[in-house]
Amino acid sequence: MDFAIRPYQPSDLPSLYRICLETVFGGAPVIAQYSDPDLLGHFYAAPYAVLEPDLCFVLTSDGAPCGYVLGTRDTAGFRAACELEWFGVLRTRYPLPLETDKSRDAAMIRLIHAGQPSGLEFPDHPAHLHIDLLPHAQGGGWGRALMTRFLKELRAADVRGVHLGVGTRNVGAVRFYERVGFVLLKEDNGALWYGMKLETNERSQA
Repeated sequence: MDFAIRPYQPSDLPSLYRICLETVFGGAPVIAQYSDPDLLGHFYAAPYAVLEPDLCFVLTSDGAPCGYVLGTRDTAGFRAACELEWFGVLRTRYPLPLETDKSRDAAMIRLIHAGQPSGLEFPDHPAHLHIDLLPHAQGGGWGRALMTRFLKELRAADVRGVHLGVGTRNVGAVRFYERVGFVLLKEDNGALWYGMKLETNERSQA
């Protein structure tokens, strides 16, 4: 297979939704557990690609998207932008479900109504990211290459640090993040929060 990394293009958006659905829970098969397959992507992938496309990079295999890294330079600013430009339409489309509805769809709709989480700000790590690769793209160094490309953009923008979250049971992802240099910041309710401080152009010249 011929792998390559390139900047995001608007035509990639359906592929981002698909990859998110197939990988978001550590690669566990979840497609059949959602009646609306777009719900995960509405929260975890699409708003980043739409609102900060210059920080979205796509891994392709023989020209077909098979992975991505995306995120934001400023978590607080991104949260505000999502409220203004993203979640309003979705909340009209997806009314809050009944409290008795325990389906996966209902859980994601509640997240959409809650919006991007607050209270998880890390002042020294204002950026955050998501990275996902389909199984056939894993294990060949392409995850590290995507991460390197993303971090290069953050450093060029003089962002001082970046964080990410991962479930405690996703041991493969945890090992990957630690190998590429992330350190544990916080453990909370089944989630691990990792961060990396960045040496930016501005500080390296100081």
